[in-house]
Amino acid sequence: MYLKELKIGNITLKNNILLAPMAGMTNLPFRLICKKFGPSLVCTEMVSSKGLYYNDEKTKQLLNMENEIRPVAVQIFGNDVQAMSIAAKEVSKIADIVDINMGCPAPKVVKNGEGSKLMLNLELAGNIIEEVVKSSSVPVTVKMRKGWDKEHIAAIELAKIAEEKGASALTIHGRTREEYFSGEVDLEIIKKVKEAVSIPVIGNGNIKTPEEAVEMFEKTNVDGIMIGRGAIGNPWIFKQIIDYLEGKKVENITNKEKLNIILEHINLQVKYLGENTGVKELRKHMAYYLKNLKGASAIRQKINQIETKEELENCLKEYFSNL
Repeated sequence: MYLKELKIGNITLKNNILLAPMAGMTNLPFRLICKKFGPSLVCTEMVSSKGLYYNDEKTKQLLNMENEIRPVAVQIFGNDVQAMSIAAKEVSKIADIVDINMGCPAPKVVKNGEGSKLMLNLELAGNIIEEVVKSSSVPVTVKMRKGWDKEHIAAIELAKIAEEKGASALTIHGRTREEYFSGEVDLEIIKKVKEAVSIPVIGNGNIKTPEEAVEMFEKTNVDGIMIGRGAIGNPWIFKQIIDYLEGKKVENITNKEKLNIILEHINLQVKYLGENTGVKELRKHMAYYLKNLKGASAIRQKINQIETKEELENCLKEYFSNL
């Protein structure tokens, strides 16, 4: 009933369950792992338009899509219309969809007037969307929040502007910037955004179980859902949600399967980032993979001292064999 194809501009996605862009998390290895479990669209970490404008090497690394199953969205952020326009032109050469970040709550982003801070400047937000749409050769989407704070709830207005300026779809996270990731997700505002526009609306925020996915669909009538933090250390959530929506039995993952996925993630991470960076960057993922398992805090402390792939693999194999 809720699971269906999702059309974004000229792109038809095989289902309406998507992976959200997350800074420091949705790099190529993690996207490759998630894609195995069935989301129809994955998205890069947010990419700085200024970084692209100035040809920054680190920024360009975020655009690595080697061996990636399409479609893939690239999310760009910034508050300079010209830089966003140029970034859109560049990334649309390699991306299937260009997403504009108007929801990031991080202090280092909002202090520059970027991310969710754009929800306080709707005229600028509209200009950015308009120019990005003009410059992009692929469909453009916008990711936003409920608003800046409870005094500045701008989602409905921004959604209408996004549609008017040519966006092909939008995603709304049902919390304000002030709330970050705490408190309840406001499903009512998501429902109102859905009612206010005719382009597809994707609901986001606090979907960690198949039941919460159904609740998002039921209470908001969204066209699709986007999973962010619920997929960290838990990439099989996509398959569980898809199975649940198809009326199939939802299988819990075994410890053996979990170990195999972690080992695959380690291999991919080291392949694309090198051993030193790869192993260090994996520490945050390991904390999520091992959450709620017996003796998890002790093993996490041990992992945080490990610097080689072999050591990490041996440590995990030993830990899982004793579970």
